[in-house]
Amino acid sequence: MVLYRGLDDPRLAPRPAAVAVGNFDGLHLGHRKILDRLCAAARARGLRSLVLTFAPHPERALGRSSVRMIDTPEARLERFRATCIDAVVVTPFDPAFARLDPGEFVERTLRGRLGAREVVVGRSFRFGRGRRGGVALLKRLGERAGLRVRIVPPARRNGRVISSTAVRSLLERGRVDEAARLLGRPYEVRGRVVRGERRGRRLGFPTANLATSSEILPEGVFITETVWRGRVHASLTSVGTNPTFGPHPLSVETLLLGFRGSLYGAPVTVRFLRKLRPTRSFRSAEALAERIKKDCAEARAWFAARH
Repeated sequence: MVLYRGLDDPRLAPRPAAVAVGNFDGLHLGHRKILDRLCAAARARGLRSLVLTFAPHPERALGRSSVRMIDTPEARLERFRATCIDAVVVTPFDPAFARLDPGEFVERTLRGRLGAREVVVGRSFRFGRGRRGGVALLKRLGERAGLRVRIVPPARRNGRVISSTAVRSLLERGRVDEAARLLGRPYEVRGRVVRGERRGRRLGFPTANLATSSEILPEGVFITETVWRGRVHASLTSVGTNPTFGPHPLSVETLLLGFRGSLYGAPVTVRFLRKLRPTRSFRSAEALAERIKKDCAEARAWFAARH
């Protein structure tokens, strides 16, 4: 997959392409439906498959919303690389881009800069200044510009439309197993293990404290998998403010079940599988240690039943 950093990237030549446009945050099953349709259209006409996406998120760039992203920019690119597409253009969503008239976007950006011959978008796609353009206008402008426009119906799971907004809502409420069904995989948080206050070690449960740039951190105690050096370890992860020991900043602490060794400085990925319970304050460190012991037993039983 070729990555282009913006529409002005000198390597970007307007070769005939099938183009999908969107944010693709989380690359959930609805997004994958669009990309599958994109690649099929490209193969049928001998075009290259190309995605136009944005950084930052348009809502955030316009100051209309404090959208928290499902994936970091790096994780999103990794997910694109694992799909069928040939190229991705990540362009800044700046005021100049936001002011583009719908006709200018189709003629200058899609047709002129990207070489689009086919355009694939979801049914809720909006474009142009003030988000004035919808799929009906895109079809009319596309016909005038010689573009075939394909509108992909939303993917559904148990009657529910799959969207990044729905995934965010589930994650923010700690419903990570339901979010995984919309994503098509467990939600992940990536980061590097840093030194904490070593309370877990003193309690007999040494945890790895994760410094992460992930924006959505579901609060609670979760059954997780932790990936380190390509190996997957069963784990238990607490996301919270350590209320037993007084108010603290939100932290991510992972306990690898049955693991011995040091992870300090290591990059790891934590996959959230199931929520066990909310975080809460305990009357003493000993009471907390007893609860962690029960949490570990529940997690081990869950993994045993899964296998």
